Amino acid sequence: MTAPETERPVTAAVLVECVDLARTYGSGADAVVAVHGATCHIMSGARIAVTGPSGSGKSTLLHLFAGLEPPTAGTIDRPSPGMGIGLVFQGPSLLPTLDVAENVALPLLLDGHRPADADDRARQALARLGIADLAGALPDELSGGQAQRVAVARALATRPQLILADEPTGQLDRRTADHVVDVLLAAAAEAGAALVIATHDPAVAARLAVRWEMRDGRLRSQS
Repeated sequence: MTAPETERPVTAAVLVECVDLARTYGSGADAVVAVHGATCHIMSGARIAVTGPSGSGKSTLLHLFAGLEPPTAGTIDRPSPGMGIGLVFQGPSLLPTLDVAENVALPLLLDGHRPADADDRARQALARLGIADLAGALPDELSGGQAQRVAVARALATRPQLILADEPTGQLDRRTADHVVDVLLAAAAEAGAALVIATHDPAVAARLAVRWEMRDGRLRSQS
């Protein structure tokens, strides 16, 4: 079987390369293999949809790409030192004691940006998602869809080289979902970033050039 891959333009660089990557939780009879033997690479400028049913390993694969979880077998390499990665989580990820603008600015502050610059970039990202008016709201004052758009804004504010979005439209109506995908695509294009979206939504997957399918923890290509 051919390993999933993106097209390689002349100027493209490898951002992530995986060989026989695996992630297992637990051991013995209780072991759960979330990702098994994934060999793939992500090039700069890639547009990849990762599809598959719930429990197929999509979220775990994105977490491995981001370095949030260590593989239990195989290798993962990120050749660009200090590569910026923006991650949109599937579940709630906002800090409840910080308002929306502070949540979006937090990764920038942790990366050493001046507070004024971090706040400015956070508010620009919120405006881009059409939620600038929520800057002073606390997370428990938001709907699920609003919170998800804030999470997208937080990922984009860092202007990363690789954007990983785990079901970013799962809680959104069709019109808002289309807008969020528009923003993700536009931001990736402006930054020259790669974009990988894990999604159940065929309409979202259809907007990305390459589709990878996960089944029972195994990654395979799909034309």
